[in-house]
Order: sequence, then C-alpha cells, then structure tokens
Amino acid sequence: MRAVLRAGALLAAGTLTAALAACGPVSGGGAASGDSGAKSVTVFAAASLKAPFTALAEQFEATHPGTTVTLSFAGSSDLATQITQGAPADVFASADIKNMAKVSGAALVEGSPRDFASNVLTIAVPPGNPAAIASFADLARPGVKTVVCAAQVPCGAAAKTVETETGTTLTPVSEESSVTDVLGKVISGEADAGLVYVTDVKTAGAKVREVPFAESAKAVNTYPIAALRRSRNKDLAAAFIAAVTGPEGRQLLRGAGFGAP
Repeated sequence: MRAVLRAGALLAAGTLTAALAACGPVSGGGAASGDSGAKSVTVFAAASLKAPFTALAEQFEATHPGTTVTLSFAGSSDLATQITQGAPADVFASADIKNMAKVSGAALVEGSPRDFASNVLTIAVPPGNPAAIASFADLARPGVKTVVCAAQVPCGAAAKTVETETGTTLTPVSEESSVTDVLGKVISGEADAGLVYVTDVKTAGAKVREVPFAESAKAVNTYPIAALRRSRNKDLAAAFIAAVTGPEGRQLLRGAGFGAP
C-alpha cells in the first residue's frame, strides 16, 4: 500500500541506519544483492510533483502486486540535504539540476540522472485578484503582499533569475521552503500573489487564478530523476524510474501541466 511521509521522519530513520551500518555489515542484501523479496521503494520527490507522482505510484503498485511505494515530498534543496545526511531513499526526483548535482557530487547517485520533465513559473492570485496583479512588475508594487520560494529552492532560484533578467526587485513578505507552501499562502488569503509553477495553479483549480507572464520563459526548470547508491531496492528503483520516464509517466506529467525535458 502506498504511503506518503514527511522527509524529516525519514531523516531520523536514516541517521539510525547510518549508525547501525557503522557497527558492521547488515545482513540481507535487498534487491541490490538479488533478494527478490524486496517489495518497497522510497521516493524523495520535489513538492511540485505530488499530483502526478501520487497517481503514478498507484499505477506502479497495481502493476507490481505486493509492492509499497513510499513518497516523500518537500523542497528539492531540503531533500538533497537529507539524502546527503543519510536519509534512506531509493529514488530522488529534483525540480532542478542544481540540487541533483549536490547529491551526485556526494557520490550518492547510481548511474546518471535522467531528465524527465520541465516547468515554468506563473503568478497565482486569489480568486478575483484583489490586488489587480497583471504583470511580473506588479509584484514589486508598494503594498503588494508577494510570497516566493526561498532562493535555495528551485522555484526561488527561478524567481531570482527572472528578477535579474527583468531588472525587477521583489520584496516578498515571506520566503517559503517549498512551492506548495507558497500556493498555500495565496489560497488562505495571506498573500496577494505568489510565484509558483504552472502545474501548481492547474492542480489548485478554482482556488486561485493564474496571471501568466512572458518573462517566465527566461527561467525554465528541468527535472532530473536518479536511483540512489545506498538503495537496498535497486531493481524496484530502476523500475519506478522507467515508469516515470516511460509512456505512463509522460502522460501523467503532461496531464499535470509539465513540459518535456
């Protein structure tokens, strides 16, 4: 049965695993040593992937009877940090190449990451658009309560790129650790506008209104996915990545608003 966990809980488990590993070899090699009894795969994925990956996990479990897919969604920078600190995961799907490179640079990636999707920013406003936001520049108007992702998060890095390219300086009232948190501020009415991905606006439906801006094309995020070297379920990890990059995954991603890599 599929499970969705917070990455923080898995980090604690990773710390314990690392401590046990330091005491000596762990018996039972999992899928990596040919143990066909391995029936679970843990996927760390960018928060913006929640809708398509949840649907894909359900399909994956249906085609792999007895298998559990555990999904942990958070900002890519948080996930990369937790992986490098020992959190147990089999697959990492990042919302940008930079955070995947952090994990690759720590020699924690098995093989080469595969690009599987792309995404661009848009502006989310509450229904009715009370602040009359019509452009990216409007986000910098005095009195406009704008919420963005923190700079180390892919959506925040993309926002900084657009600021630089357009010569616009934003003064956000809040910088969030994930794009879903930005969207939540807009939905709750705590913000006049938020910079999120087009996929987030599509998922939110009538809860928000989209204000597209042409400058978003200056900051396209590419999403890579990779199996992790510490995985004890490498066969299942490879199978899940194949599902993401295969026809079923592409269909779900396209339906959620993601572009081709």
